[in-house]
Amino acid sequence: MAVTDIGAALLRALDPETAHGLAIRALQLAPLPPARADDPILATTVAGLALPNPVGLAAGLDKNGEALHGLSRLGFGFVECGSVTPLPQPGNPKPRLFRLSEDRAIINRMGFNNAGLEAFAARLADRPRDAVVGANLGANKDTEDKAADYVAGLIRLKGLADYVTVNVSSPNTPGLRALQGRAALDDLLGRLAEARGDDPTPVFLKIAPDLTPAEIALIVEASLDHGIDALIVSNTTLDRPDSLRSSHRAEAGGLSGAPLKARAGAALRAAAEAAAGRLPLIAAGGIDSGAEAYARIRAGASAVQLYSALIYEGPGLIGRIKRDLAARLRADGFSTVGEAVSTAR
Repeated sequence: MAVTDIGAALLRALDPETAHGLAIRALQLAPLPPARADDPILATTVAGLALPNPVGLAAGLDKNGEALHGLSRLGFGFVECGSVTPLPQPGNPKPRLFRLSEDRAIINRMGFNNAGLEAFAARLADRPRDAVVGANLGANKDTEDKAADYVAGLIRLKGLADYVTVNVSSPNTPGLRALQGRAALDDLLGRLAEARGDDPTPVFLKIAPDLTPAEIALIVEASLDHGIDALIVSNTTLDRPDSLRSSHRAEAGGLSGAPLKARAGAALRAAAEAAAGRLPLIAAGGIDSGAEAYARIRAGASAVQLYSALIYEGPGLIGRIKRDLAARLRADGFSTVGEAVSTAR
């Protein structure tokens, strides 16, 4: 077992939020060696971004961009930090983060706790230059014009991140998911397009899994109409499957991890059908193995993102997924990740 995996196991003995803070601190301070070079078959391109592999870190782990140098050495193909809001905010009252260990799941109602846009921008200015880094934008809880917060984030972070994700799908900020409706989305994406101007930095949109195929199809069309470069499918769910066994299963917040797998996979398939190859997709939610990553790629994803599974498996999971993914690509006769996208029957 790798030292980093032993550390992850020790952290699971602590309160979840305490463990999270210690993990960020360790990633800041630990002298991690660079990750070994990736198998060439894993190299791919998403929305013009050249990735050494398609396995990324989802937003939420490094909310303030504090540990980017450590995270860049774990073997991810890309790292997404945030969510960041224009003004600092404490988030929701504690406790607000729960491990559902029996279910390999997490429930969180963090509420976009972060140090604000200025502190975030300063850290991105010192980011590792040999890694693909994305910035995930949110809106302050008390902001009436939430679209204005996203515009402010996009403008302030210009030139600091390799891509920017517009997160309209967190369930823990009141009114945020309403931005996924067509009228509100047209307003938001139109204002973002105007603020973006001729800046070539890709802009992604992160959506919820709790949408119907028809709603996802509307989001796809709005994204295409306004020049969004990719969709991240998807965020946490408000659903509570009957299979949950943990005593924390009734806690309010977004559910992630293994129980999200089926719902996130269905949302991805709906997005892939609606997009029909016109818009790159990035899969997130319940991805915990090479087999699952490969299934999402064949279902239409050009890349995948991890988070909750790392809590239970440790950082060694990244390498295991990449090795298995490379083996599966070769076994099925593919020479690149891109060749495997949307090949499921």
